[in-house]
Amino acid sequence: MFKGFKEFILRGNVIDLAVAVVIGAAFTAVVNAIVAAIVNPVIALFWQPDANGEIGFTVNGLWGPVTFPVSDLINALIAFLAVAIVVYFVFVMPMNRWKERQAAKAGAGTDEEEPLPTEQELLAQIRDLLASQAPPTRS
Repeated sequence: MFKGFKEFILRGNVIDLAVAVVIGAAFTAVVNAIVAAIVNPVIALFWQPDANGEIGFTVNGLWGPVTFPVSDLINALIAFLAVAIVVYFVFVMPMNRWKERQAAKAGAGTDEEEPLPTEQELLAQIRDLLASQAPPTRS
């Protein structure tokens, strides 16, 4: 039981995933701080915050005004895009390049192989071999 667990943990994929999660969480905090310090004030230039400090569209409902918090949606979208961009350029793109280089190194010494013959070609070869090995018939 522990041997299988040890093999699972020592695989490179698990370690890479753990590092990505930790860095992603730390970077998310940085993105949220940037959004709160820069993006929210820019949004506030266009929309007046309501009594709760939420920025968005206010609609009069049956029981009073309702604010749709557009700033929260914009913050979430910006944070997601920023994290996705960083993960792509820091983790995915370098890993893809590394895999391409490894594949190029592995395939550098081999020439491209001929395609295998079709079933009909193989049957024709077998027929010709059998015909050449058969004793001549008398007519």
